Amino acid sequence: MKPFALSLLLIFTTTFALAAQPLVTPEWVHNNRERSGVVILDLQNAKAYQRYHVPGAVNSSYGDWRRESVKKIPQIMTPPAQLEKLIGRLGIDNDTHVVLVTTGNGAGDMASATRVYWTFKALGHDQVSILDGGLINYAQKRAYPLQNGRNQAEPKDFKVNLRADYIPDAQGVKAALEKGAMAVDNRSRAEYMGIYSGSGKERPGSLPKAVNISYDWLTANGGATFHNIDNLKKIYAANQVPLSGPQINYCHTGHRAALGWFVSHELLGNKQARLYDGSTAEWALDHALPMEQKVQLKH
Repeated sequence: MKPFALSLLLIFTTTFALAAQPLVTPEWVHNNRERSGVVILDLQNAKAYQRYHVPGAVNSSYGDWRRESVKKIPQIMTPPAQLEKLIGRLGIDNDTHVVLVTTGNGAGDMASATRVYWTFKALGHDQVSILDGGLINYAQKRAYPLQNGRNQAEPKDFKVNLRADYIPDAQGVKAALEKGAMAVDNRSRAEYMGIYSGSGKERPGSLPKAVNISYDWLTANGGATFHNIDNLKKIYAANQVPLSGPQINYCHTGHRAALGWFVSHELLGNKQARLYDGSTAEWALDHALPMEQKVQLKH
């Protein structure tokens, strides 16, 4: 083989080998946790992290990544300028492969990982993965060590390259729906039907023409391990959700919907899927925005 062609092959092979996969296994984490350029980011609260974590992992609790907006919308993405500083303090730069780890206490816990995963993507950082099954799955491999205490990262320089199209606001969502985008409600069936109402003055019900795929249907028995691709496709087909085309994932505050977005966008490859950060915590307060209530109850 000619030297030039060999060089191209080596570059391609190296790039392909280092491309971050959405999900990684405990074996992958064990084998790569000490590799240069990899940061294990533990999302447990500080007390849980200090008790047990993957050796070498740094910690930033899930709450660091969400804030109340100036419009009093709860739990939206922390402002990018603040996240830029936070990420740098965690020893992450723009070339770092970040591996997100939660405890693994069910689908709700994994939604924390998918939410932070989405945040990294929205900030322009593609080298990010999630440990499937969380720390519990890792710890079941008793040959894999755990660590306690706290690791202090050496700060690095991280620069945000914001992808604004990843973060549609209410008007952007409304425009997308009017153009035919499918709304996928990742809340419970009772919330979707309008049987359970939201907080305070939030109207019950769903976005117009939304279909319901509860977030915990997307993991095995509602646990912390994602269904395989074949099973996910069957779940989508059973609920008449296409695997391609414009899609808006929403829930109440963008937490559960992050898991739905992750499945659609990252595992099933629908690059037109979007997460609505404000979700019904924002939408249901604005009476100028349409909602459907499948079951008309007086709240």
